Amino acid sequence: MFKPMPATGKLTLTTNLADSALSKPLKSGAIRSGVVEFDFKGPATANQGFKPMVREGKFDAGELAIVTFLQAKAWGKPLVLLPATVVGRSQHNCINYDCRKGDLTPKQIEGKRVGVRAYSQTTGVWVRGILGDEYGVDINKVRWATYEEPHVAEYKDPAFLEKFETRGKTMEELMFDGDFDAIIIGGAIPNEPRAKTLIPNPDQAVKDWNKRTGVVSVNHLFVVSEEVAKRTDAVQEIFRMLSEAKKALPPPANGIDFLPFGVENLRKSLETIIRYSFEQQMIPRMMTVDELFNDVTRELGA
Repeated sequence: MFKPMPATGKLTLTTNLADSALSKPLKSGAIRSGVVEFDFKGPATANQGFKPMVREGKFDAGELAIVTFLQAKAWGKPLVLLPATVVGRSQHNCINYDCRKGDLTPKQIEGKRVGVRAYSQTTGVWVRGILGDEYGVDINKVRWATYEEPHVAEYKDPAFLEKFETRGKTMEELMFDGDFDAIIIGGAIPNEPRAKTLIPNPDQAVKDWNKRTGVVSVNHLFVVSEEVAKRTDAVQEIFRMLSEAKKALPPPANGIDFLPFGVENLRKSLETIIRYSFEQQMIPRMMTVDELFNDVTRELGA
């Protein structure tokens, strides 16, 4: 369970935040605070901390995948969202196929078996939504196969999912072995002539999509426990520190700000991932963007 927080004085927060350009000045102490101190206790891979955060309240603060947060919100977990993106990236290059079998178009994956780590994985939700919206794919006709359970215990995977065993192999190895026609992973498979991205020219595709829709495929946002959120000064200070860390980053090479801060800068992206989550049976009801925040976090960055 999340531990109670003192009403005054400096807070030390057990924090799950992976190494990144954004987190570097926070972890090095280059950005400090007299109100909040982060005690970085998370695993090297941040997503390994998501389940203990939402199930056990193991961390007072840290990054959380946005779909995991939406599910946590739906099932009443005591977490509060800050409008601060910690991880964002293109998702257009995250579905790959074995091109030795011939070229494959997005529409042609209907009826085929596609592997993904977990059905509720945020990358998978983005990819499926983009395939449906932008490429006319009926995602209900795809044979989705997974091996990991959801982070939020109350959520139950849809009955149509196929389960598989990794047999000690990577998703890429399983695809090349013939287990899958395509896989959703964290990006394109580098230096691999046997693989192609399902979405052609994904770098240009994401630029065109972002320019036309204003949507950024955000992955992880910063969250705090409801106990921490009772301290307005702490929440404001966390946001300040994160904002300072972002300002130190170089401008994005492709012109897309994948780390939007502030509710209005996030609104279109959050509206889209909420819709995708509802359409894909991640959450039991539609949500509004504003209900994801409390009265304090909603105003951060305004």
